Amino acid sequence: MDFLLLILGFVCVIVGIFGSFLPVLPGPSISWAGIVLLYLTKAVPANYWILGISLLITIALTILDYVIPSKGAKKFGGSSYGIWGTNIGLVVGIIAPIPLGFIIGPFLGAFIGELIYDYKDHQRALKAATGSFLGFLASSFMKFVVCVMYLGLFFWIVWENRIGLF
Repeated sequence: MDFLLLILGFVCVIVGIFGSFLPVLPGPSISWAGIVLLYLTKAVPANYWILGISLLITIALTILDYVIPSKGAKKFGGSSYGIWGTNIGLVVGIIAPIPLGFIIGPFLGAFIGELIYDYKDHQRALKAATGSFLGFLASSFMKFVVCVMYLGLFFWIVWENRIGLF
């Protein structure tokens, strides 16, 4: 059973890293769940400090994930259409078989969303799309860094408890 929890925890941490870029997956939350699964094994003693601090980081990051893209869009004069366009463009960019689609998609999505909002002012739409895109990149980068840190924490905990796990 411990080995199954170990594997499931590892899968959650890896999926969390991918979720740091995909708007449909809560990356840090899934990575945190992977760490919790590791602590549910009999071989790893519970460390409530690590679980508590990492949970607080995950909650703060989840809140910031909603605030940062909207602040980036608002700072550059964007609307909620640009934010929705960024998320839709990301999904399309990942699915579409084009090189660097995960970068091009969010920007084009934000631009198209802003053009839907106000089709006459192309300059404002470009500026707002840039703001939405920069907010998305900042938010994704923060989530990615935290998820990679959780992966490192996962490996460290496994290494410290390798005798009981293997």
